[in-house]
Amino acid sequence: MACVSLAKLNAPSSTWIGGQQSFSQRSGSSTRLATRRVSLPIRAGAYTDELIKTAKTIASPGRGILAIDESNATCGKRLSSIGLDNTEPNRQAYRQLLLTTPGLGEYISGAILFEETLYQSTTDGKKFVDVLHDQKIVPGIKVDKGLVPLPGSNNESWCQGLDGLSSRSAEYYKQGARFAKWRTVVSIPCGPSALAVKEAAWGLARYAAISQDNGLVPIVEPEILLDGDHPIERTLEVAEKVWAEVFYYLAENNVIFEGILLKPSMVTPGAEHKEKASPETIAKYTLTMLKRRVPPAVPGIMFLSGGQSEVEATLNLHAMNQSPNPWHVSFSYARALQNTVLKTWQGRPENVEAAQKALLVRAKANSLAQLGKYSAEGESEEAKKGMFC
Repeated sequence: MACVSLAKLNAPSSTWIGGQQSFSQRSGSSTRLATRRVSLPIRAGAYTDELIKTAKTIASPGRGILAIDESNATCGKRLSSIGLDNTEPNRQAYRQLLLTTPGLGEYISGAILFEETLYQSTTDGKKFVDVLHDQKIVPGIKVDKGLVPLPGSNNESWCQGLDGLSSRSAEYYKQGARFAKWRTVVSIPCGPSALAVKEAAWGLARYAAISQDNGLVPIVEPEILLDGDHPIERTLEVAEKVWAEVFYYLAENNVIFEGILLKPSMVTPGAEHKEKASPETIAKYTLTMLKRRVPPAVPGIMFLSGGQSEVEATLNLHAMNQSPNPWHVSFSYARALQNTVLKTWQGRPENVEAAQKALLVRAKANSLAQLGKYSAEGESEEAKKGMFC
């Protein structure tokens, strides 16, 4: 992607080169011109045009991202909730149900896959990547290796996975992936410490640069966890700090802003806070934070749901699209798209069609929310249940 060219420049006195001034130095009656080494960052890369096109495709009106990148362990928890064993055939069957839903591409522009799913096929032998292409859905891939304790912090975490990321990303691109996801987290009850914020921001920036260098649009996701009893003002304060640090390091790593997508948390009170915020309040605080921190060059903001109920996540997205924004404001939901689907399916072949219809209901609802045209009238009680745990 970006590279740095070092030029030896012999400049006359008081000449500005690359934003730095070179002055002549005098020794007695003779004049010696100073030789300066100036770093000239070059941001254009082999994939620049493709990255920008991919990001714009995903951030298209009325569409968002379906996140089905749960690790095998997490997917196993979802399956166990409906009495299924955590086996590859069961994981494949569930993801086939989701990805083969007729008409899904009308509302979904991208699908984040786990590595196992990227290389899987339907029971009829068609690659999942090709299934997505047929619906004009861009395949994506989860590339991080999970959270581990951060030494020297206040019981906080950091995200691993930079080792070998370049070679893995190149292979994912060959398999058909065109965007990537890396999730790290920030905990408000744990501080957050300056160390944890810096580690999160730096890791995201390195991942983003490596992804772009291999043709993958990076989704930048520093999730600010819902845990805690703090007010919404505290969440705003932390979010502004985190995103300021993230964009500082993205720029330091010469990441092309037009070729990234963001996956932020919505700015809400802590899950244990005594007062619940309305969608309008959440929209106000969230958009305030974004307008203060996110350059308009970024094409898309794809929110995570973070344990909100299906209806809450949709209502909050709808509230954020009641007036024009500098970026495409949409969704990248996992449980907020899948919860009702999974409970409808129950692992039974005869329920597949009904489960796919349930997925379309949620996808369409969030599509309307992205357009600012959603109404919660007629939503089921199941869709209103929160999923924070």
